Amino acid sequence: MTVTPLTAHVSDRPPPAFQGRIGRDARSGHYAVPGRYRLHLSTACPSGLRIAVTHSLLGLDTACPATYLPAVPDCPEGGHSVLRPLYEASAHRYAGPAIAPVLSDDWSGRIVSTHAPDIMRDLDRRFGDERPSLYPCGAESEIEAVERMCAQGIEQAAQHAGSAGGEPLERDTALCMLLETLGALERWLEGRTYLIRDEITAADVELWVALVQLDTVHRNHLDASAVQRIADHPTLWAYARRLAAHPVFGGHLDLDGIERRHHGRCQGLEAAGAAVQILDWAAHTAR
Repeated sequence: MTVTPLTAHVSDRPPPAFQGRIGRDARSGHYAVPGRYRLHLSTACPSGLRIAVTHSLLGLDTACPATYLPAVPDCPEGGHSVLRPLYEASAHRYAGPAIAPVLSDDWSGRIVSTHAPDIMRDLDRRFGDERPSLYPCGAESEIEAVERMCAQGIEQAAQHAGSAGGEPLERDTALCMLLETLGALERWLEGRTYLIRDEITAADVELWVALVQLDTVHRNHLDASAVQRIADHPTLWAYARRLAAHPVFGGHLDLDGIERRHHGRCQGLEAAGAAVQILDWAAHTAR
């Protein structure tokens, strides 16, 4: 998939507190041993949902167990109290929020990484030997391009388009970027089942979660006409609907949790787009 790079944006995502990697052997420090590592995830969080889907597609319940956290963090700063000991053991006098996702090392009781893209790649490369790779050889640049499109052209653009404090011109520009990105994906997906290969890859995980967030979270702050224009991409939303019917994708979709998490942390105003649902996710979700 050839993608023209989007204009750079300052990321709205907080920088990762920890960014260790799982290596190939003992010289790397954190090396791959089945049962050594554990995931701590909330599937109401987009990063947690991406990792959870990746983890299940790779069949890693035994090799790298996952602990699932409540949808709404129980600490005022947005962290999970159950993760506080891991953070404090991993950084002296750590004062930030104990947020998920987390990949921890059960041997040391410390955190390896809180950086979702690295976690997903390490799960695939170090533990996913028995299944087709979600990062197939030669596809890395395409997957990275999709990650940028989702982060900038969908998530950030939708957030800026629905920002109550933004200038009208800035909101219109962001909406145009969002629609341009959706239009490019709509054209690309015509005649295709998956995004960049003939089977599911990490690119599909990225895009599907971005579309879930767009419909379940971001549309609540857009006007009805904007949501109708977003919905007017039938091939793209049919693709999202197909993946929702997949037992791994749909099985991790916690609609109630996403809604509670959004209302628990969102300070924006609800707009008319909240009444214009694009997909009936519950009806299409495989359970």
